Amino acid sequence: MVNVKRVVLDVLKPHQPNALEFSQAIAEAGVDYRVKLIVLEMDENTETVQIELAGSAIDFNAIQSVIANMGGSLHSIDEVEVNNETVAG
Repeated sequence: MVNVKRVVLDVLKPHQPNALEFSQAIAEAGVDYRVKLIVLEMDENTETVQIELAGSAIDFNAIQSVIANMGGSLHSIDEVEVNNETVAG
């Protein structure tokens, strides 16, 4: 089985929820998710953020739903790390 271990995302989000609340909501989507959020740009209404998410098996569809439910928009997937954990034989 191929699992996504790490992704770096470029996301446009409103000021609310704030960066802490946004990160916590993403982390809550998986049992072992670790989130790092960096605000890259800010204007009157929005923030462009870089989100680095790591976990043993990231559910990307769930992450997209969390981002959309908080008013965010995924601009790009900038980095991906996957691992093949298929047992031979």
